[in-house]
Amino acid sequence: MSVYKIGVVTASNSIYRGERENDSVEKLIELLKKHLDSEIHIHRTVPDSIEMLKETMIELTDRERVDLLLTVGGTGLSPEDVTPEATEGVIDRHVPGLAEEMRRASLANSRRAMLTRAISGTRGNTLIVNFPGNPKGVEECFTAICDQIPHAINIIHGNVGVGSITREEKW
Repeated sequence: MSVYKIGVVTASNSIYRGERENDSVEKLIELLKKHLDSEIHIHRTVPDSIEMLKETMIELTDRERVDLLLTVGGTGLSPEDVTPEATEGVIDRHVPGLAEEMRRASLANSRRAMLTRAISGTRGNTLIVNFPGNPKGVEECFTAICDQIPHAINIIHGNVGVGSITREEKW
């Protein structure tokens, strides 16, 4: 039994057409189990289309009511990379620190990490985070923020009051 109800959306024309393996989601499955004691509740693969991405994100947040929605792929500079634009269209609030930390952590391994356009935010009671479309990038980004995901979800759900934050956690 998973601790969190997690949805994943893969944005990739080649994976959608069956031309390439979805090895990034395989990596994500491993990381979710190891770090959050959770598994993917629902996964969708869609082509790189703003409208299809938005529609799928809304389905998983509003109808499936996932706690955490992770997108994989479509965060680069290619004209096909439209995941951040789709995410912008569905989130209520930005959570920029998560995307900033993912970029910072990835820069230690590749200067190209500064070219990612990944964003994060909330829609209702769901935390949404964009990840890159390669397994190494998924691992770097996920491990950079995974310790903050439980606290973020608790806050979004109204389960954490000021009194429950330890002195060390305050800034």
